[in-house]
Amino acid sequence: MSTVTGGTLAHYELLEQIGHGGMGVVWKARDLTLGRMVAIKVLPDEVACEDAWLARFEREARAVAALNHPNIVTIHSIEESGGVRFLTMELVQGETLAERIGQGRLAARDLLEIAVPLVEAIAAAHERGVVHRDLKPANVMVGSDGRVKVLDFGLAQFEAREARDDGPGRAVPGAESSSRLSGTLAYMSPEQLRGTAVDHRSDLFAIGLLLFEAATGRRPFAGEEGPTVVASILNEPPAVFGALRPDLPPALGRLVMQCLEKDPGARPATARMLARELDGLRRELSAARLAAAPSIGVLPFADLSRAGADEHLGEGIAEEIINALARLEGVRVASRTSSGRFKGSRLGARAIGRELGVDTLLEGSVRKEGGRLRVTVELTGVGDGLCRWSERFEREIRDIFAIQEEIAMRIVDSLEVALSPSERRALARPATTDVEAYDFYLRGRLFFHEYSRRGAQLALEMFRRAIALDPAFALAHAGIANGHAYLWQNVDRSQANRLQAEEASRRALELAPALAEVHVSRGIALSLGGEHIRAEAEFETALRMNPRLFEAFYFYARDAFIQGRRERAIELYEQAGALRPEDYQAPLLIAQIYDDLGRKAEAQVARRRGVAVAEDHLARHPEDVRARYMGANGLVALGERARGLEWAARALALDPDDVMLLYNVACIRSLAGQIDEAIETLERAVRAGLLFREWIESDSNLAPLRGHPRYRELLGRLGATPR
Repeated sequence: MSTVTGGTLAHYELLEQIGHGGMGVVWKARDLTLGRMVAIKVLPDEVACEDAWLARFEREARAVAALNHPNIVTIHSIEESGGVRFLTMELVQGETLAERIGQGRLAARDLLEIAVPLVEAIAAAHERGVVHRDLKPANVMVGSDGRVKVLDFGLAQFEAREARDDGPGRAVPGAESSSRLSGTLAYMSPEQLRGTAVDHRSDLFAIGLLLFEAATGRRPFAGEEGPTVVASILNEPPAVFGALRPDLPPALGRLVMQCLEKDPGARPATARMLARELDGLRRELSAARLAAAPSIGVLPFADLSRAGADEHLGEGIAEEIINALARLEGVRVASRTSSGRFKGSRLGARAIGRELGVDTLLEGSVRKEGGRLRVTVELTGVGDGLCRWSERFEREIRDIFAIQEEIAMRIVDSLEVALSPSERRALARPATTDVEAYDFYLRGRLFFHEYSRRGAQLALEMFRRAIALDPAFALAHAGIANGHAYLWQNVDRSQANRLQAEEASRRALELAPALAEVHVSRGIALSLGGEHIRAEAEFETALRMNPRLFEAFYFYARDAFIQGRRERAIELYEQAGALRPEDYQAPLLIAQIYDDLGRKAEAQVARRRGVAVAEDHLARHPEDVRARYMGANGLVALGERARGLEWAARALALDPDDVMLLYNVACIRSLAGQIDEAIETLERAVRAGLLFREWIESDSNLAPLRGHPRYRELLGRLGATPR
């Protein structure tokens, strides 16, 4: 806009112009009130005076603000100052897909890492009735953190909710036709160019154009602009994807070419279906690379401090190394819980490595005295038992982050893993620079891994102390979100717990959007509030960032189950279990879903596996209440009634007032045929704070109680399920 050349606009300091197009000028700006960087889109003078253009400008804001998706640019506000209308938006630092394409054709991995979140963002828009209509490489940003963002919904339209007339020259349900072309010619669908019916399938054509160009470095239709490109899109077949990129998976070429069908009915049915197929390809490629990758197990570091009070430090260093290596595509890393089983084990490195199924094993110790820290590490080859590398670090305690980075980099060098620039940056990025805050965080994480009410409450105290020292410590905020989510799910279903999980997860995401763990915490919090579409987007984002993150699969499965998507829940629980074979929860939860689906044989197989893992876990952690009551349920369902009831009784003795324990023991007693005892325990759960009537009514474990008068009376006292 010619009258806005710099200086300030309302309470925003305009720093530099970063974009310009028909729908406005975009500035990088500083919000002087909130102290944050934003992008501001200002209408040009020649447009601001036209009511139709103003309406279109405001429509962009409404359409984008309604979507609230992690891969769609966030609209903060619509404002006016001194007669100037403008939007304030999330500032995305990075490069456009057009700029990325200008650097050369994308490899399969890079292409799919962009394609999946792009198509998921468009799918989310379509599911809210919004069609973009101007998808092109310049409207897709790849942020410096690797996150994909779709920009400029200025041409978006809300699809009509009702079906239109289906006669000759007809529209389709939810379609809109226009005699005026809107968009960029080279990226428009045939129906857009003809000015006929336009619906969500027009965006799928544009996606095909984008992916074709990103993969091959050229557009599929001849011409650049004007009549030539229009005629080509309308009348000519596209260039053959497979001929230009024979090195890419044929399935990818098939999907791209299907998007480019001139008949909208021949394109993929929905963007969501396309996203799932692309994600399946991405996972296949990732699995193939991982199968051939070197592997490592990292044992908890032994605490050699004189007072023996730094167990959290040894476990924390090991877990940080595991987390850092797990983010790398070229390394297969045994999970924390898999390696943790061998803490203090007398087995040798070769035997432990074989148990973990890895090529190498990292062992270490830590000793803290005053402000000094001594860390020793040794990397052993499992096959030959030879030391690959060992070192001793004697530093100030403030150097702990540098030590962890050095260890991770030495492992990478020893395993001869090639790192991408972003992976190298990630290894060098500490979660906090405050050593005391980090110490509190590690203590909190150790408490949280107890998975108990006491552990969660102590963890929350530690995480809050960490944040008091470093308010920008994203993982500590995520820890608070997880702690309150745990309490809400298993102890106290109060609104306070849910809202604190929501607030803390939002803050963590603002601080560190490039961390997969943060997206999992956000997904959990959104799921608690019933925002399942947004939760699913967060879990999908986490899995793109770290396809081996157990928590992403596990809590994604829980969210799918809550929605009644049982087959999807089974699939996700199975993937979680494959990543962490020592987890007893996933197979036992799968077993109940199989039971609900009438697949009894599969239920028994999963249940036997879960009980066996729970037994192994309890041999090392006999006071784990959750393992005890989940295993008890499995035993009763397998016909081992007496043993299951004995496990349930031991769990109750450990924590007799825990709401979720009481509820689960009621389920166990119901399965065992102890009807009166089950109802009495269920009543105790309600008196202790269980409020969710829908659970009691829908849980198949409680089916034997349905006809009992006390059961009906209990439901009557609960009334409607609180929302």
